[in-house]
Amino acid sequence: MIEKHYEELIKIINEADYNYHTLDRPTITDQEYDKYLRELFDLEYAHPELARSDSPTQRAGGQVLDQFKKVTHKIPMLSLSNVFNESEIISFDARIKKEGIDPKYVAELKIDGLSVSLQYEKGKLVKAATRGDGVIGEDITNNVKTIKTVPLQLKRDIDIEVRGEIYMSKEVFNSLNELRVQEGLEPFQNPRNAAAGSIRQLDSKIAASRKLECWIYHLPNPEDYGITTHMEALQFMAGLGLRINPNNRLVNNISELLEFIEHHTENRDNLPYEIDGIVIKLNSLPDQKKMGYTAKYPKWATAYKFPAKQVLTRLVDIIFTVGRTGQITPNAVLEPVIVQGSTIRRATLHNEDYVKNKDLRIGDIVSIRKAADVIPEVVEPIKERRTGDEKPFEMIKFCPICHSPLMKKDGQVDYYCFNPNCDRKHIESLIHFASRKAMNIDGMGDRIIEDFYNLNYLHRFADFYKLSDYKKELVELEGFGDKSIDNLMDAIENSKKQSLEKLIFALGIPNVGEKTAKILAMKYETLDNLINADYEELINIPDIGEIIAKSIKDYFSLRFNMEQVESLKELGINMKYIGERVQENDNFYNKTFVITGTLEKYTRDEIEERIELLGGKASSSVSKKTSAVIVGSNPGSKYDKARELGIPIWSEEDFDRLINE
Repeated sequence: MIEKHYEELIKIINEADYNYHTLDRPTITDQEYDKYLRELFDLEYAHPELARSDSPTQRAGGQVLDQFKKVTHKIPMLSLSNVFNESEIISFDARIKKEGIDPKYVAELKIDGLSVSLQYEKGKLVKAATRGDGVIGEDITNNVKTIKTVPLQLKRDIDIEVRGEIYMSKEVFNSLNELRVQEGLEPFQNPRNAAAGSIRQLDSKIAASRKLECWIYHLPNPEDYGITTHMEALQFMAGLGLRINPNNRLVNNISELLEFIEHHTENRDNLPYEIDGIVIKLNSLPDQKKMGYTAKYPKWATAYKFPAKQVLTRLVDIIFTVGRTGQITPNAVLEPVIVQGSTIRRATLHNEDYVKNKDLRIGDIVSIRKAADVIPEVVEPIKERRTGDEKPFEMIKFCPICHSPLMKKDGQVDYYCFNPNCDRKHIESLIHFASRKAMNIDGMGDRIIEDFYNLNYLHRFADFYKLSDYKKELVELEGFGDKSIDNLMDAIENSKKQSLEKLIFALGIPNVGEKTAKILAMKYETLDNLINADYEELINIPDIGEIIAKSIKDYFSLRFNMEQVESLKELGINMKYIGERVQENDNFYNKTFVITGTLEKYTRDEIEERIELLGGKASSSVSKKTSAVIVGSNPGSKYDKARELGIPIWSEEDFDRLINE
């Protein structure tokens, strides 16, 4: 089975290489390609006996077109390894430090174009070649000579090879596509494909009309010119009249590197050309030599790939879960895929209508994104990728846990399990109670709660505070010892001291989220006051409407819920609000604020909490209703939009001064 999957991966990657590098007609996205290649690397690492000499992991990919003369690179044009999130960047840095190196890096924008080698003799351009397979490329000299940003003659009569990236600007790309549509031709997919297609034209007049550009970023043999750092090499090439990207930066440590990446992640859309990441290179050439190479990659450099905002993967299955209220939720089981720096395997599909409206089928290639940059979301199926083997969605009719018939509530689209004794509902409510944003019982994870439930140690909220009665039995469980049990008991005891808003949220009152719980706790100060509040009073509280008010009254009208509350009282759980009170401040009261950029004195959570305590609200997006935008360093697009709308801009110093007025 593993061997078959290995062969399938090689076939997929080889076909993708041919379509992308040779025909300039990609059939899968860059993100899909990266996923398959990483999976192949992982398989060969876990099963080295499978590794083939012709595996795509052993070469850069691509074949040479017959209509161009072949060129052998004296020094191979290696590709770079990829990293996809902050932790992988930190791991790259750690591997270098492990070799006794105190690294400084050159951070460069990763231009989304076509790699090129330029050969100069006595300062004159004599040859230009594509990367090809890394060893043999294609002679594209005539076409490269049409690129105005590539000098035909250097400022010195020098023999030198340099490497760079040919690309097409966004403005030229958009104009070219408009023209192609007018002429009845298919538009190019992106600037990278447009540049690659242009540079491979046999007629150099066509290439000249495409207004291509080029950045130079690498000198393959810097030691021959007495150079000792990569930044010196860039400056040396700039002195020869070659075009070097002004955004290159020498960074002194990992913190500066991460700041550079964050800044350009937020501001990439403001550039006149496409970038798809940041290239990270050790600055010291002796340190580069010490790190060395793998068969395919230099160990002293890597490419951070920007998280794709929307990526493709396969919908493997649709499974159903039962929530603490009995709500049945279909969930997508996905082939693991990296979305904005994290691996996604599951995504909620909300309800039957959601799945049917999108026409999602098991086996579909689907588009995935993170809603609000946080929650995985299935956007749509890619219907043109269907093979006919996909299975249409069918909603289940019985609870997947207790097998009770499912029904809808009046006026709702969701199905519910109404069995009051459904085990899954009880387990989910217990998990919610102990969660970090609720009672925050550290060490009480989902699996442990489910195990304790099945062992009959946990059934109601109060049972958390009686687990010490089973201490002898718990110590004998696999994975538990005296120390871990003592830590767990301490965490349970500490949770008794949580402020009222945590308890309200932990009770799981329908429609009462974390922020609503805070509003209620600050308003009523004790749980008894909230229980005794009448409906008319509740609906007059800002942000508490009829639905939430009804949920609160319905919850506390049930004897089972009141019995749970009384049990918690008897066990000494705090029932009072012990946080800060709202202090009405004219600078903040009834106003809305957005926070952006890298903060120095505060965290975002601290600023948001302070705003709320002064009677204001924090928002994630800038609009005409925004009262002010609080900015740190490298503020990005939210800052630009605020300026465009004429919204006041506050620094952290301004915020400090105004909260104290």
